[in-house]
Amino acid sequence: MEREFMEFDVVIVGAGPSGLAAAIKLRQLAIKSDKELMVCVVEKGSEVGAHILSGAVIEPTALNELIPDWEEKGAPLNTKVTGDSIYLMKNEEKATKIPNVFVPKTMHNDGNYIISLGNLCRWLAEQAEALGVEIFPGFAASEILYNDDGSVKGIATGDMGIGKDGEKKDGYMPGMELHAKYTLFGEGCRGHLGKELIAKFNLDEGKEPQHYGIGIKELWKIPAEQHQEGLVVHTAGWPLSESGSAGGGFLYHIEDNQVAVGLITDLSYSNPHVSPFHEFQRYKHQRVIKQYLEGGERISYGARALTKGGLQSQPKMSFPGGLLIGDNAGTLNFAKIKGTHTAMKSGMIAAETIMAAFGGNRANDDLAEYEANYKASWAWRELHQQRNFGPAQHKWGNFLGSAYAFIDLNIFNGKLPWTLSDPKPDYAQMKPADQCKKIEYPKPDGKLSFDKLSSVFVSNTNHEEDQPVHLKLQDDSIPIEVNLEKYDEPAQRYCPAGVYEVVRDDDGNNPKFVINAQNCVHCKTCDIKDPSQNITWVAPEGAGGPNYPNM
Repeated sequence: MEREFMEFDVVIVGAGPSGLAAAIKLRQLAIKSDKELMVCVVEKGSEVGAHILSGAVIEPTALNELIPDWEEKGAPLNTKVTGDSIYLMKNEEKATKIPNVFVPKTMHNDGNYIISLGNLCRWLAEQAEALGVEIFPGFAASEILYNDDGSVKGIATGDMGIGKDGEKKDGYMPGMELHAKYTLFGEGCRGHLGKELIAKFNLDEGKEPQHYGIGIKELWKIPAEQHQEGLVVHTAGWPLSESGSAGGGFLYHIEDNQVAVGLITDLSYSNPHVSPFHEFQRYKHQRVIKQYLEGGERISYGARALTKGGLQSQPKMSFPGGLLIGDNAGTLNFAKIKGTHTAMKSGMIAAETIMAAFGGNRANDDLAEYEANYKASWAWRELHQQRNFGPAQHKWGNFLGSAYAFIDLNIFNGKLPWTLSDPKPDYAQMKPADQCKKIEYPKPDGKLSFDKLSSVFVSNTNHEEDQPVHLKLQDDSIPIEVNLEKYDEPAQRYCPAGVYEVVRDDDGNNPKFVINAQNCVHCKTCDIKDPSQNITWVAPEGAGGPNYPNM
């Protein structure tokens, strides 16, 4: 059965903030110039927002530019930040509040909003559709299509109805080809198609390796007397400091007596016994965080990797036939712990660049001018000013790294005449298990802390079980013969959803590596952190994965 195809002017992969901002800007410019323009967005989640996970505090800079009357149009920015608190945590009981005068200015949140990024994307999708954008949720872009000259032609969505054995089931439906003059890839952090493009076109040549964190988040309903709407709490130190790992936590008070609580663990950690999931469960027992959560109810859970390498790690964003945008290109500003505004701006610049190219009757070529357009924007200037924050954190740790950031940003405004380097990839930081302290994590109490399986349950994750496993091993022998032997197979711990297990027989012998792919929340951590780089995440059947409400 041959695949059908549809022709568009622009195809956008991913209905996240960058992709939707690009779609809206394209249609705005087309309407303004009275031009016909067909724009399509393909989204692997069951609905727009289903796979979107972020803290999230948003700086509305890009939204103000894109839709100046967003407030009148009902954008879900309902909770303005009313207070900022930053703590250095020493242990489960002790924490020191950092005076605002000593906080790097990038971490102040005056004029910002606490939001559900999923709900913002749902609203942006409505604005895009009102402008004539076609959005196809539930269809995963699984393959890049190329023209005879090697330029990107578009994408193909995944086939539906393929069994685990690779054979077609009764309900088999072939994927659809979407052809375009230009294709934008806004898949988010570690997009599997973006990864292919970076390798094919050598987009990371001369760049430092990308660096990542894993963010694990829960949404809670808490007693009214413990709620302070608009309060933003950020933390550093314990519990990650006990293993020498970097990262930090957050707790945001949103509307309706709800709080978003989470922990970001830098994936540069070296101890293979570290479990980011269990570090997060410990984190909620810290006195500062516990005071808000006690007596509350957990509503939802999720996890997602994020890019934090900054400008030093950004690949070339253009290639023949398209562009990388948003977190697929590493636009997150880790110094601010924010990426929505910069992701949106990258998509808006992409739209302006493409419309200018259409004015010259161009198609499927390299939009090399995008780099100059990007460098002329406030998004690039912001990332350049704060380029040394992440490397400083890795080089000197949270405390000294933040002290450096204070000097760099508050005193010199990011104009110190050097750029710090961070050349070692995160997966290569892993030390052998026998060189590291083993960590015994406490059992969950079912009130503040929970196990992985109950957490996956409240993420509403679901996959069609009879389908090919979407977590591909290049070599089936490596998990047991290499990773278990040398690193005590860290996939058992870095995965926040219980996807990977090492099971043994009744005598404790004959270890076997098991992949529970139906648990996958699409965080991409395995693709990033596996010390042997043996795991490749590919898109499962469309609509599979988590279904996040209000995350």
